[in-house]
Amino acid sequence: MQVTIIGVPGSGKTTVFNALTSGSAETGAFSGGRAAPNLAVVKVPDARLDALSALFKPRKTTPADVTYVDVGIPAGAAREGTVAPDVLALLRNADALLHVARAFDDGGAERPADPWRDVDELDLELAIADLVVIQKRLEKLRTSGRHGTPSEREANAMEEELLARLEPHLAEGHPLRTHVLSDDEEHRLRGYRFLSQKPVLVVLNLDEAQLANAAAAEEAGRARYAQSHSDVAAMSARIEAEIAQLGADDAALFLAEMGIAEASRGRVIRLTYRLLGLFSFFTAGEDECRAWTLSTGQTAVDAAAAIHSDLARGFIRAEVVSFDDLLACGSTAEARKRGLLRSEGRAYTVRDGDVIEVLFNVAR
Repeated sequence: MQVTIIGVPGSGKTTVFNALTSGSAETGAFSGGRAAPNLAVVKVPDARLDALSALFKPRKTTPADVTYVDVGIPAGAAREGTVAPDVLALLRNADALLHVARAFDDGGAERPADPWRDVDELDLELAIADLVVIQKRLEKLRTSGRHGTPSEREANAMEEELLARLEPHLAEGHPLRTHVLSDDEEHRLRGYRFLSQKPVLVVLNLDEAQLANAAAAEEAGRARYAQSHSDVAAMSARIEAEIAQLGADDAALFLAEMGIAEASRGRVIRLTYRLLGLFSFFTAGEDECRAWTLSTGQTAVDAAAAIHSDLARGFIRAEVVSFDDLLACGSTAEARKRGLLRSEGRAYTVRDGDVIEVLFNVAR
């Protein structure tokens, strides 16, 4: 999973990047448009995986991971088509956007804090960038799209009708995620990787004095930004970046002193998983305990494919037990004895927290 961090200059997005990745990237470097993107892979914290590792004592424990990318977009660059190709690729390839908005006053800032003004401005920027793509595609469809085989002309006509319907929505400055689309239309647009259609987690960047009102800020933000495929979180990036540099014991003490229930890294990842409809299942044994990522609705054979393509090709069945049941039993053998270890076929819908062993035929 790749999450690309965006925000207007001065929002604190690189500080958020450092908080989420325990990094030390230079802050303020993007304001002059001179910095390369920051990139880091973060191991997803999961207490369930820790518990499985304690139970099985494997030689190796492998968490799931998420890649965070921190990019700079000069004002007006998206709509003008002047975003650097490598930055544009990081935006288009993102599974989700993390939009940092400054909610605290900064004496050095050009404008007073107004996080939703900044969110609306960048939403408009991305909407216009998508509008440019659609207008160019429509121009081509209205000329060369009239040629080809009957099936090609029919497909082009359907694409033209859909894009023409989306054009005024974008022209009015609305993100594509606010336009209702059918599953078929979503599928037809997938190849465009439109920026304003991507799921977005808005992170309100607070200062220390505002932390007591973080929950209220989130609730008000969700009511204000009631878009599909979106969510709102609040954190103090400066405080969280300091915590990220501490050892586990010192970090726990700092969190307690600040009245923060948990570091934002785990919570932001959970919110992003929920936003994308993702969850974790596990494999567990003496060799390795590992967390894997699936999308809601995926099946046992999809889980097998996530582990290795050979397992999916030779799939026979999956031995499945829930994490809670396995932990309560203390071993796979005891879970089997109590009838809590189930045999499931390829169409079984995997659930969050399932512990799975795939049985397969190597000859297939």
